[in-house]
Amino acid sequence: MRSDIVGKAVPKAIKMRVEILLEEIRDKCTTSFEKNKELLASLQTPFSKIDKNIMAAYLTRRMIAEKKK
Repeated sequence: MRSDIVGKAVPKAIKMRVEILLEEIRDKCTTSFEKNKELLASLQTPFSKIDKNIMAAYLTRRMIAEKKK
């Protein structure tokens, strides 16, 4: 487990990657962590499993926040 990530703190690099993904595939993103995780896996991105999970979690939080607006 990466010790530089604690709680909900998300590195800026992950946030930037998610922003790029949202621009490209916003219509495929959901409020489900599992579905977002599968989506990231299907894109065959060169990121580690941990990074993909953090990206999926952040993406899910973003989609939930947008849905509430």
